[in-house]
Amino acid sequence: MPILGLGLHFLVALYFAVHAVRTGQQTYWLFILFSFPLMGSVVYAFSIYLPQSRLERGAKRVVSAAVKVLDPTRELREATSAFDYTPTAQNQMRLASALLEAGKADEAAVNYEACLKGPFAADPEIRLGAARASLENKRHDQAIAHLKSVQASHPDFRAEQLALLIARALGGAGRNAEARAAFDTAVQRFGSFEVRAEYAIWAAHAGEKQIALELKSDIDRAMQRWNRHNRELNAATLRRLSLAYQNLEQAR
Repeated sequence: MPILGLGLHFLVALYFAVHAVRTGQQTYWLFILFSFPLMGSVVYAFSIYLPQSRLERGAKRVVSAAVKVLDPTRELREATSAFDYTPTAQNQMRLASALLEAGKADEAAVNYEACLKGPFAADPEIRLGAARASLENKRHDQAIAHLKSVQASHPDFRAEQLALLIARALGGAGRNAEARAAFDTAVQRFGSFEVRAEYAIWAAHAGEKQIALELKSDIDRAMQRWNRHNRELNAATLRRLSLAYQNLEQAR
């Protein structure tokens, strides 16, 4: 039994080691995982693996939404103060993220680009943020370049979010055939409400009526099982979706 337990710990450590290599983590994690299979796996799970999981991202979205309602400018105020007091790369990253979440995409883009010129130029989180800021500023080609760079260097990093942003950026750039293919692939791989909703919004604006109507049927069926919390969490997307279908109906 002790041998079996040790073997199980090693398999768990091996799983996390593969995750570390694929997501571009620091090599010292491999030493920790194989030198201390049980404790190393526990530390890696809470430090790296769970924060990148969909469950953790969902929990963060709920907390973030609650904070925005209670004090919508709090994070931006604190991030600005921290960067003014100590203008480090880490504080500039935080400021860029806060600016983007506050809807100040122009300022966010400037700060993200500054971060990409420093020691964290290869950080996928920063480049993803720069891509989101570029997309909000309708600099679609620049967004695509950032996203493709992350996809090439960290293929397993936030795969669903990356695939969806690439599809949206391609659509914004007017590369409709590529956008359609990218959305189709994202739906097949992930099939989430967010992917289907963004695909439907693009299709409605691009005049792809058949695709938009088929997606609407799928989305409506899925939403029949939703509770109030689900609707509140996706309220912004639902508003955009409703507006897109209104425009589609007016164009018919």
